[in-house]
Amino acid sequence: MKHPIGRIAEALERAFPPFGTSPKGNHLAWAFDADRGFRPIERMQLPALADLLHRDRQKALAERNTRQFVNCLPANHMLLWGARGTGKSSLIRALLHQFGGSGLRLVEVDNRGLDRLPELVEPLAKRKKRFVIFADDLAFDANDSGYRALKALLDGRLGGLPENVLLYATSNRRHLVPEPRHENDPDPNPELHPHEASEERISLSERFGLWLAFHPLSQDQYLDVVSHHLARLGTTVPIAERESLAVEAVRFATLRGSRSARVASQFAADHAGRTLLQGARMQAR
Repeated sequence: MKHPIGRIAEALERAFPPFGTSPKGNHLAWAFDADRGFRPIERMQLPALADLLHRDRQKALAERNTRQFVNCLPANHMLLWGARGTGKSSLIRALLHQFGGSGLRLVEVDNRGLDRLPELVEPLAKRKKRFVIFADDLAFDANDSGYRALKALLDGRLGGLPENVLLYATSNRRHLVPEPRHENDPDPNPELHPHEASEERISLSERFGLWLAFHPLSQDQYLDVVSHHLARLGTTVPIAERESLAVEAVRFATLRGSRSARVASQFAADHAGRTLLQGARMQAR
């Protein structure tokens, strides 16, 4: 019989897989840590593309680009930008759900890990799978080291990215870096050549061949997403209660300052949970 300490160690290793210098095994996704390398992601929420409502254009373009990539055809790096909670990261995960069976794999990296991009991509070039480096919620100062590393790599310096690697990034900023007010101010600019400073600020985003914009939902679209998530959670809303539910859902979004897919999902979870809890209490009486 195995010693209890050995069983505990095995359980911990399964729960918290070790880091490595290259992605091991046949996992769908890894996280890249700047200090310790690759760690497989064991549990991921991967929505289906059909669950992302009112994003038809974005889904079509992203799906087509990724299909080209997994079929070893020319494809572009992709930048998804727009308001928070509007489905940018969910679309990337849905693409992994869609194409994981076709050989697509994902490596998630944060801003700190971007400093070590050349070390990240080197072991990926030796694998037969197709890898998307997923940089979520990118935002830089123009002098940020991660900004410079990413710009250099996408520009082809430092060896560039291997043929089996693309970069998909999300950001709240269209150009990834702050745009000072004075650049659009009619008053004299302290820069001798202000247009050159502006060109530098957009030079990174221009290295992405495909831009997808994500804007807040209209109220009708937001309520449509709420209904979709309620149905997915198995909650049926009687016709007589739908108007009051809509008022409650809009109030929920107003308090959070956003009509987004994320807020719609949060409201649906709250409402479904309360409904099921109330039903369980009534049955217990």
